[in-house]
Amino acid sequence: MTDKIVVLSTCETAEEADRIASALVENRLAACVNIVPGVRSVYRWKGAVEKAEEFLLVIKTSRPLLEKAQAEIERIHSYDLPEAIALAVVDGSEQYLEWMNSNLAREDAEER
Repeated sequence: MTDKIVVLSTCETAEEADRIASALVENRLAACVNIVPGVRSVYRWKGAVEKAEEFLLVIKTSRPLLEKAQAEIERIHSYDLPEAIALAVVDGSEQYLEWMNSNLAREDAEER
């Protein structure tokens, strides 16, 4: 088991997806964010079934950075309740996991 996670979130527009992805990577809260267009979502909101075309963010980060990454998503996001669901990365390519380590904020770094 690693301390790496993948966080899923959705956005209404490509611009918002790009803004959130850029902020997460620039602040070293994510090593990489994939933006997947054309996601069709069906969900219940305020008592009604809704359907929307969205952009899926696939955010590669670590468990120690999850709280800060979620706070950054919530700060920028236009939704009242932005999705932020974390999935554990149980294993992976050593080279890729090391690359992630080198591109994420260190746990022991001073608060910004």
